[in-house]
Amino acid sequence: MDQNLLIGILGIVLLIILMFLRQWVSVVMLFIGIVGLGIVNGFPNALNIAGTLPYSQAANFSLACIPTFVFMGCMISISGIGADLYDAASKWLSRVRGGLAIATVVACGFFAAICGDSVATAVTFGKVSFPEMRRHGYKSSFAAASIVSGGTIGIMIPPSVGFIIYGILTEQSIGKLFMAGFIPGISQVLFYAVTIYIVCRMRPEYAPTTQSYPFKEKLKSTRLIIPVIVIFLFIMGGIYGGFFSATEAGAMGAVAVLVVGFIMRRLDIKKCGSALQESLLTSGMVFFIIISAFFFLRFITATGLAQKLSEIIIEFQATYNVPSVVIVIIIALFYLITGCFLDALAVILLTLPIIFPIVMALGYDPIWWGVIMVRLLETSMITPPFGLNLFVLSKAINHPLEDIYKGVAPFIVSDVLHITLLIAVPQLSLLLPNMM
Repeated sequence: MDQNLLIGILGIVLLIILMFLRQWVSVVMLFIGIVGLGIVNGFPNALNIAGTLPYSQAANFSLACIPTFVFMGCMISISGIGADLYDAASKWLSRVRGGLAIATVVACGFFAAICGDSVATAVTFGKVSFPEMRRHGYKSSFAAASIVSGGTIGIMIPPSVGFIIYGILTEQSIGKLFMAGFIPGISQVLFYAVTIYIVCRMRPEYAPTTQSYPFKEKLKSTRLIIPVIVIFLFIMGGIYGGFFSATEAGAMGAVAVLVVGFIMRRLDIKKCGSALQESLLTSGMVFFIIISAFFFLRFITATGLAQKLSEIIIEFQATYNVPSVVIVIIIALFYLITGCFLDALAVILLTLPIIFPIVMALGYDPIWWGVIMVRLLETSMITPPFGLNLFVLSKAINHPLEDIYKGVAPFIVSDVLHITLLIAVPQLSLLLPNMM
């Protein structure tokens, strides 16, 4: 075996071991990336890259949308717009069995259209809808599971931090990725709503029916979602209409939220300061992960491992006449399984340099694969024992993690069915991007 290939394999094995030992993924990728490059290309070259790559990547104009979108999401969360969305949805769906849980998912979908972050979505609705569902007699595990699952929609319906990171690492159009997330995001909401309805029909004790509201009050509550619609149309209309790029949309969206928030008297200087502080911490973490991923990507590229694996898989497919979709399903199963034990975003970042060339060699569309990757990331965020949203929601609502584990199984089944649909019907993801 070629020496560089062996070094690449050893680097990946070491990285996996350190991840299982619960070391910081970004630090591990950075360390292995620099040391690996030093062994393959010489340490003077590796140190030269270490001195220039962080700045060159952080100065990438495309990355500018991450802190602005994160800041926008923080302001939306702190302004109480999420509570307005839940209030409106719960009044319209109050008489449906499981209506409050369905309302949570629907509100998460609306919130996702202006937030772009799964964790922020889960935390916002955890604080708003969990106490309300418990007050109406909902089973705690089911209530929490509906929130934690609905929260994942935050990175599917655009704007989406997940699509931004994927687009930057694979050099794909972020605008097209945003458009690709619309139909899968809406269908994900429908899948969750149907799942909740079926569970509540089978287990009526999970979700008692609640009071009915007069039509006039329902109509009045609808006015609360107008700001969300205005902000969403402004952002996506600006991108789709060519008035500003997807990168610039983050800044424009943040300004729009500021204006709407101050007009509605939902934001003030103190709240904006809190949102800014939170967004700086989150953005710093994301940038550190991305820069570390680029170091690891350089290392994998230098060893030639990604290209070699791609050649092996394509040769295997041709020799044994294996359908391309079988390879895709195997990759999807790999992500679903590893997502149960490791940080899903880290797994995707460290495997993307290897998996992406393979999928492209199989002849698949990179925009479609971006949707599948983000959808797999969403599912990994709710798979026990290490789903990120599970931990975040447990802390946000001060509820036992084990109880949330009990309720997520139906939603994971729903996710698998939805991913299967997206793989079987690529046009669900490609219809809107192809119209651009």
